[in-house]
Amino acid sequence: MKPTSTPRRSPGPVACGLDLFGDKWTLLVVRDLLLGHQRFKDFTDSPERIPTNILTDRLNRLHDHGTITRIPAPDGSRHSAYQLTPKGEALLPVITAIRDWGLQWEKGTRASRTTTR
Repeated sequence: MKPTSTPRRSPGPVACGLDLFGDKWTLLVVRDLLLGHQRFKDFTDSPERIPTNILTDRLNRLHDHGTITRIPAPDGSRHSAYQLTPKGEALLPVITAIRDWGLQWEKGTRASRTTTR
């Protein structure tokens, strides 16, 4: 894990967590990893259609913070695949809580697949 170049807003745990995943894309990437997505194309094919430049940035940020790791592609191609580290897997309760909150409080939401391992 290389050191982050962005200074933290504060040493508070909520602020530090939000510095890593407090934008509108990062937790969606984590969600997809929890659902078994591994390849760049898997992420771009998600319903939210994350732009490729943003996806590249978020994958690099998650990697730099030790939340994901790059692995050889399962099909043997030269492209990398990604998987969560234990630090990234620890976000499962966060994703589950957000999913459950959305299902309860945001009319018209639905879960297409569960985010459990």
